[in-house]
Amino acid sequence: MLVDNLHEVQNNIRQACEKVGREVEEVTLITVSKTKPIAMIDEIYQDGIRKFGENKVQDFVDKYEAMPKDIEWHMIGHLQRNKVKYIVDKVAMIHSVDSLRLAEEISKEAEKKGLTVNVLVEVNVAGEQTKYGYSIEETEEAVRSFSRLPGLLVKGLMTSAPYVEDAQENRNYFRMLKNLCVDINSKNIDNVCMDSLSMGMTNDYIVAIEEGATLVRVGTAIFGERNYNK
Repeated sequence: MLVDNLHEVQNNIRQACEKVGREVEEVTLITVSKTKPIAMIDEIYQDGIRKFGENKVQDFVDKYEAMPKDIEWHMIGHLQRNKVKYIVDKVAMIHSVDSLRLAEEISKEAEKKGLTVNVLVEVNVAGEQTKYGYSIEETEEAVRSFSRLPGLLVKGLMTSAPYVEDAQENRNYFRMLKNLCVDINSKNIDNVCMDSLSMGMTNDYIVAIEEGATLVRVGTAIFGERNYNK
């Protein structure tokens, strides 16, 4: 069943790309495995998926140790500064860098380990009180600040759009983020490569792809609803 769900998501990605004239290779599916047991993740792994997203450091580290080492892990949740040291050498990208202090901590740990860490600047595109991230107006300066830190490579932007019943309601937010990404990229800032746009989740990833997402974070459509009470 999980594999059927996965194939449906992959087909939706393909169709969304075709609709707007994009190559399907332009969009990367990050399979969000947060709260899910290793047995379920392994079922998806066996079907060829190698990119997984986690949002809790301890859960991620446990899975990292247990799962094959050819997996490309993405940290997609809010990251506390005191947890950076546990993940900095284990993830392909940190999507949720929402403050200069966090970026500085990532830089410090990257330097210690002789690494360059790929990061995305988190943008609170809808200005929601309950969400982390920079406002649209603050984002360019944040990118510039991050770009000066050793051991970091700013790869683009990330957002979590509002939860809505009708995904079309988020289209404008995705368009705004895409335009912002293009605008910042045109400034040719050193140590910045704005080729990644992480936006779109289970309820709105199709619209996000139509508006330019290069990374979509889909979990529930593949694994089913989460039980946070477990």
